[in-house]
Amino acid sequence: MKHLSLKLAFAAGMLTCTGALAQDTAVFNRIRRAEMSSSQIPQIAHYITDVAGARLTASPGYKRAATWAVETMTKWGLVNARLEPWGDFGKQWDLQDFSIIMKAPYVQTVMAYPNPWSASTNGLQQGQVTLLTPAQTMDTAYIAQHLADFKGKFILVAGGGVSKDVNFKAPAKRLTDEELANMKDTYMVTHQQIESYAGYFKIFAKVDALIKQSGALAVINGSTSNNNGTVFVQDMGTHKLTAPSAVPKISMAYEDGQKIKRLVQGGQPVELAININAKSYTDDIKGYNVVAEIPGTDPKLKSQLVMLGGHLDSWTAATGATDNGAGCIVMLEAVRLLDSLGLKPKRTIRIALWGGEEQGVYGSYNYAKNHFMGTDYKLKPEQAKVSAYYNLDNGTGKIRGIFTQSNTAIKPIFEKWFAPFNDLGAKTVTLSNTGSTDHLSFDWAGIPGFQFIQDPIDYETKTHHSNQDNYDHLQIDDLKQAAIIVASFVYQTSIEKEMMPRKPLVKEIFAFDGL
Repeated sequence: MKHLSLKLAFAAGMLTCTGALAQDTAVFNRIRRAEMSSSQIPQIAHYITDVAGARLTASPGYKRAATWAVETMTKWGLVNARLEPWGDFGKQWDLQDFSIIMKAPYVQTVMAYPNPWSASTNGLQQGQVTLLTPAQTMDTAYIAQHLADFKGKFILVAGGGVSKDVNFKAPAKRLTDEELANMKDTYMVTHQQIESYAGYFKIFAKVDALIKQSGALAVINGSTSNNNGTVFVQDMGTHKLTAPSAVPKISMAYEDGQKIKRLVQGGQPVELAININAKSYTDDIKGYNVVAEIPGTDPKLKSQLVMLGGHLDSWTAATGATDNGAGCIVMLEAVRLLDSLGLKPKRTIRIALWGGEEQGVYGSYNYAKNHFMGTDYKLKPEQAKVSAYYNLDNGTGKIRGIFTQSNTAIKPIFEKWFAPFNDLGAKTVTLSNTGSTDHLSFDWAGIPGFQFIQDPIDYETKTHHSNQDNYDHLQIDDLKQAAIIVASFVYQTSIEKEMMPRKPLVKEIFAFDGL
């Protein structure tokens, strides 16, 4: 997830780092050799993506992946592997059949996908296409005046053309040394932005209600961002139990949308035939995280925790390989490495694969509320036992460094830990912050939470929330590099005499609630 979440903060007392921290580079080298010689990343990736399929929160695909992760970690030797409910999520949704084709002025296939939590069409529906601009969809008065125009028709929302420059830009890249040296805050969202998003969603809800009232067959989004074979498919808020059933919704490739738009504007009636058969149900409204542990071995420190994780849920147009199968694959491989090498962490290592991240970091935030701190800011005993949390959720690219979230005391520690991996391209330790994923829930709860800096590859341009987010867009060698570094950081944190330094933070309300 890269959007619509919030920097989280909490006031906590400053804990200083005492003494020089020893670094077990011999273990780092063992981890590195083991991963390069006997990695299981391809196998893990296959099960998380190809076998489980799309992992929409609370869907059968999510539960397939979560159950497989629990069973697999148990076979590896981890303990307490389980699905842990974090609270109520909302509606379950499962796509059971879908088809779309242009029937007039001639028969031709088009590229499109049903939005998650879309209503069904109640069988195959055929009808003409009428047009709306993106601006008109935000004008409830205009929509109300044209309800009669929508009855029995498909509404295509299509804007203007895209700049041709987009076809001449490389879709994938790695971070340069200059970009790493000048790393700034990324993916941060302000309270003001959250409030504006809430306003937009209220308008969307009113428009949805009006369009359903009109008797329209479906709404089709032909966004300008859906170009060159990449279609971004997502939805917000429609999973909630209080969300009314709206008209069916579809995301269409830009090129097909523009063709249909030109035909309609030129006086050529366009007809589509669409069938969406989607099951929406409330058999189990709860959300679940996956957790498992490698027990600590030190009598005094084993009650303390080092945590690592990434979000397991994804969107539905593909199999969620880079968002965020990649992070889960790396974290699973990291704990497998630590366990298979027979290493003896002093503190207990706990992995968590989160649900509901795409709807508003639900899984990790509610985990933090359940285990560490309530919304009344009263700390729970377990909060003081977590040394650090490490997160991975920015695609398939190799690790190039880490965001310290303004934790000045930890910067020299991480710089030392990265030294053995400088030859792998990982050395940047920035005081800058990054947002929009699960480490923020720990930050909010007063626990050191960190997201690694990753090469973007084609995450932003092609795979993030799109139909391209499949196994074949994974950079397997990059994931191996990431697993080596994550496993080393987690192990090192587990054996330190002292817990990781905590920063003084300003208490701030967690305002984002999935919208």
